[in-house]
Amino acid sequence: MSGTLQPETLEFKAELKQLLHLITHSLYSNKEIFLRELISNASDAINKIKFDSLQHEEQLEGNKDWKIKISVDKDAGTLTVSDNGIGLSRETAVENLGTIARSGTRAYLEALKSKEVRERPELIGQFGVGFYSAFMVADRVTVLSRPAGDPKNGVKWESTGQGEFTVEPYEKPTRGTDVILHLKAEEKDFLDTYRLRQIIKKFSDFIEHPVVMEVEKEVDGKKTTQEEVINSRKAIWLRAKSENTDEEYKTFYKQIAHDFRDPAKWIHYTAEGNQEFRVLVYLPAEKPFEMQLGGDYDWGLRLYIQRVLIMEHCEALLPPYLRFVKGVVDSSDLPLNISRELLQENPLLSQIKANVTKSVLKALEEMKSDEYDKYVKFFGEFGSILKEGPRVDFGNRERIADLFLFESMKTPAGQFTTLAKVVESLPPDTKEILYLTGETREQLENSPYLEAYRDQGVDVLLLTDPVDEFVLPSLTYKGKRFKAIDRAETSDNVDASQKEKFANLLKVLKEKLPEVSDVRLTTRLKDSAACLVTEGHMSAHLERLMHRWGKGDEVGLAKRILELNGAHPVIEGLRTLVEANANDPRIETFGRILYDQAVIAEGSRVKDLGGFARRINDLLLSGLKS
Repeated sequence: MSGTLQPETLEFKAELKQLLHLITHSLYSNKEIFLRELISNASDAINKIKFDSLQHEEQLEGNKDWKIKISVDKDAGTLTVSDNGIGLSRETAVENLGTIARSGTRAYLEALKSKEVRERPELIGQFGVGFYSAFMVADRVTVLSRPAGDPKNGVKWESTGQGEFTVEPYEKPTRGTDVILHLKAEEKDFLDTYRLRQIIKKFSDFIEHPVVMEVEKEVDGKKTTQEEVINSRKAIWLRAKSENTDEEYKTFYKQIAHDFRDPAKWIHYTAEGNQEFRVLVYLPAEKPFEMQLGGDYDWGLRLYIQRVLIMEHCEALLPPYLRFVKGVVDSSDLPLNISRELLQENPLLSQIKANVTKSVLKALEEMKSDEYDKYVKFFGEFGSILKEGPRVDFGNRERIADLFLFESMKTPAGQFTTLAKVVESLPPDTKEILYLTGETREQLENSPYLEAYRDQGVDVLLLTDPVDEFVLPSLTYKGKRFKAIDRAETSDNVDASQKEKFANLLKVLKEKLPEVSDVRLTTRLKDSAACLVTEGHMSAHLERLMHRWGKGDEVGLAKRILELNGAHPVIEGLRTLVEANANDPRIETFGRILYDQAVIAEGSRVKDLGGFARRINDLLLSGLKS
């Protein structure tokens, strides 16, 4: 029932017509956010009266059943958000709803700052424009409200968002506010209760106060309407760790990560100091299905402001090499843009990122130290991603590298070593950590490149993870650089007399084998007659990977250097053959067999398999005849 006074038509302030057009058409990227904003405003209104009632209990009017109610009227095409909070008078409605960007919440907080209060209500609104997001989906908005403790000062506020609004007295039996959205014809899908539930669960699931809807249920064969609480309200990151059970932590992880498996570990703490924020993050036990598929993957922590979801995937809170981490950060101090959708640049954001990163690395260190078997499984799932860290996080470079696990020549198959252990085992004054990359451990174990190091008792990392090709060349650890043992040597350890002895053989083979860039003697081989090495940074393994990934045109096929073991009987016999007759056709045949064997040993494919088989058969036949 309206009062005896006629409705009063007023103009919005601050060039509202143009500004409202901006708000409803450009400010928000997601229309669903209107419901988040209205629920947040309702929560603020309840928090305000709860706080005020500490000194003025009569304002409660005997009603402490705090709730936010969502009502749907499909016949009228309206969606209503109601609360039993502090309410609005005519004056406050004109002041707070009639002036864009005048936030009642902000003004309220400013007023509280001048008072000596030890506890202040946690309020969500900061900009005073969230209410106007309703005009994205409604062509008319009606607000029915009355302030707490003042039954005769109710108000009806209404606007189409076109530059004017009307206010008139309104008799409302209970305190609080009803925001009635008269939905646009094309937005009637927001009357679907299932969709409303999904939006509430997504953005407002952890609001402190219950968000309820009336649902139809059948009891004893009779249909009845009951209120049902939609949001869980269990923001477990706001509780002390001692107040949460392991089962609650696991359940929450499954809810936010959409994972049916238990997490490997969780990290829950409150960062205190000049800026306070709460963190609850999880280390998954296994790689998410979407990550296994490759391609784009939505990652980042959930960002909440006082229980309200602001961003579902906030990449600014984690470095990319920790993108497997799931969880939430809740901070009331982060400045958002006016729509509360995007973060603005702020030093606090970098502080939170550094803090969370430090906590995750510490948790990984603890798992590696205290739960090694679990960590081995974890690293098998996420080690490739973690290895990206040293290239982008220079401040934590060695700390991240300490988390890496590697197989090596000295570790049994399926077991691992660490860089710290490798460095500890190196001879004094050694400046390099040696490694070899390839497809499988079995292939690498039988590689001719290991022969000299095995003979010397020097360990070599055996790497089968493709990302190692990109990580290790630019990494230093404890002052030591990484060196691939299948590269051409920069220093020449071959005796001068040996060079002279084999000079003719090297010259002839280089002429007979245009596939190679050079033919040299080497001291790296003990049992094998020959091997291929590369110059520069592109290993044979990386070249194969690039071709497999469809990047072959970018890298081409680099010529290798054929290295010969002068102490091997085959090479000595071939030298004797050259000295006797450099034009003997068997020289090219034997040279090509040595080259093809070296191609196979490095893990590549022989181009002319038919020719290779024919030459081997001829060699076998010759041996049988002799």
